[in-house]
Amino acid sequence: VQLQASGGGLVQAGGSLRLSCAVSGLTFGNSAIAWFRQAPGKEREGVACIVSDNDDTVYSDSVKGRSTISKDNAMNTVSLEMNSLKPEDTAAYYCAARGPLDYWDDFATDDGYDYWGQGTLVTVSS
Repeated sequence: VQLQASGGGLVQAGGSLRLSCAVSGLTFGNSAIAWFRQAPGKEREGVACIVSDNDDTVYSDSVKGRSTISKDNAMNTVSLEMNSLKPEDTAAYYCAARGPLDYWDDFATDDGYDYWGQGTLVTVSS
């Protein structure tokens, strides 16, 4: 299984970015794909997750209302669109995959994920 994250970059505050995670070797059925981020000196934070069998989604409070996670079954990709970006959104963003979630709160627990992509850096300037 491989996950490849892309789409990071430098953006001004208030701008938008769309991150993409290409997934190979994993069928989307009965799995959860999430985006995490880690800012320098901070712990890794789960920000969004999509459940593959019904497309249910969950977001952290820090991005809720500003971000949308979606998946494209044909392309085997999961995207995270982020709007109204703030300097505090600056971080390395990672996509990760796991089996089914037992509880929604589990989405942000990084040790529950079996597969991780490399990070893509998002820098938001003020």
